[in-house]
Amino acid sequence: MAPAILWLRRNLRLADNQALIAAAKSGRPILPVYVLDELDSGEASRWWLHGSLASLQKQLHIRGGSLLLLSGSPAPLLRQLAARCGSGSIYYCRRYEPIARAQETALETSLATSVEVHSFSDSYLGNHKNILTNGGTPFRIFTPYWKSASAGPEIPQPQPVPPRLSFASHDHKSQTLADLKLLPRQPDWAGGLRDTWTPGEEGALERLDKIENATSNYALERDRPDIDTTSRLSPHLHFGEISVRQAVNAIRNTGANPAPSPGAAALLRQLYWRDFSAYLLFHFPALPTAPLRAVFDHFPCTDDSSDLEAWQRGMTGYPIVDAGMRQLWSSGWMHNRVRMIVASFLVKDLLIPWQRGADWFLNTLVDADLANNSAGWQWVAGCGTDAAPYFRIFNPVLQGKKFDPDGHYVRRWIPQLDALPTKFVHEPWTASMETQLSCNVLLGRDYPQPIVDHGVARKDALSAYQQARDRYALDSASEQRNSDLEAGPRSPGVKQR
Repeated sequence: MAPAILWLRRNLRLADNQALIAAAKSGRPILPVYVLDELDSGEASRWWLHGSLASLQKQLHIRGGSLLLLSGSPAPLLRQLAARCGSGSIYYCRRYEPIARAQETALETSLATSVEVHSFSDSYLGNHKNILTNGGTPFRIFTPYWKSASAGPEIPQPQPVPPRLSFASHDHKSQTLADLKLLPRQPDWAGGLRDTWTPGEEGALERLDKIENATSNYALERDRPDIDTTSRLSPHLHFGEISVRQAVNAIRNTGANPAPSPGAAALLRQLYWRDFSAYLLFHFPALPTAPLRAVFDHFPCTDDSSDLEAWQRGMTGYPIVDAGMRQLWSSGWMHNRVRMIVASFLVKDLLIPWQRGADWFLNTLVDADLANNSAGWQWVAGCGTDAAPYFRIFNPVLQGKKFDPDGHYVRRWIPQLDALPTKFVHEPWTASMETQLSCNVLLGRDYPQPIVDHGVARKDALSAYQQARDRYALDSASEQRNSDLEAGPRSPGVKQR
């Protein structure tokens, strides 16, 4: 019997996988295939993908199946595969990156008359096409989006692995995981990732089993990087090792009360933020590269390469910033509050384009998601759609004192500052030379002096924003004058509409 091709993408799991469930219901033996393409580019996420595919191969092997690994452009590869094995159906989960949507269009167009293509919205809570304002336009602010999206149909219960799975035997040449060359070129880097994470569906379910620990104090302590109160589900959700329905179900089942606890409600809201980012990318495909507020096309950046490198290496001289960047490099992850702090510092203290930071995150985060990453950077930079004014500039010292009050987070990632008294740990340059020497941390030798003065940098950032607004106003006025000239003189007595 000709097989049903299961094109696995960001749904690397067996439980609650809508494409797999539908393929199993077809009654045909299933041929699972993964196609590595240009979307899989970040080094940290490629490391994760290696582990996730290895885990999936193991789970399929236990059930008598195997995973066909290919690399290249999905549409022609899947078309050729369907022709070789005589398959009349392909099942897959939809994605929302512009390139991924183009892949889907190419596949469905090329197979329109020969193969049935079944696609499923299996990565998010809502349908991005259907959630619109009363005027039929996309929402640009999270809160009204959230109210509309959360008022939609009830989120269905997750479904188990189909009890009967039949896999196709085949002689198609598969690449090996080693052939895909997903592991980092710097082997020592992978050590920190291995110590922190367990990619794959089994690791995801283990993390999900601990969700009650995350929800218990999440509402009160989610902004504290010194306390482990976040779910850390983001990479598992990104690769689809658990479904968003499984996450919702687990969060709702925490605690004894039927109503969600404050922590559970806050965590559920974060899942809608995840949806909102994908929603923005769906409706505004230029989100990863172009500011959504046109005024920022005129923003005067400095784009200093030495400052960028100091930021990337965690050597800015601002401990909360450097701790976050070192956590990122070591573990492939960073606490969300610290992500905002380091992003604000890059864009507003150093006046480096937000796209540089977004690119670095895409390369170094294990949960590097194009939608979340792009929307988050535009939010911090103040150039996105949400209500985030540019003049909200995080003070790295005050942020550190507020959210890491005892300095535990900073000391963990910057051990050179471990002996400093807490009152100096977020601003070590205020410690006297005597204190520095007694604590064995001499600034300029053991830890850098600040590369900018935040007070001066803040004024420069506000001045740059004013310049952008002025230039935008001039250009807009010029465009209006040109438009009026092209329209010609108005006739007296005729009302212009």
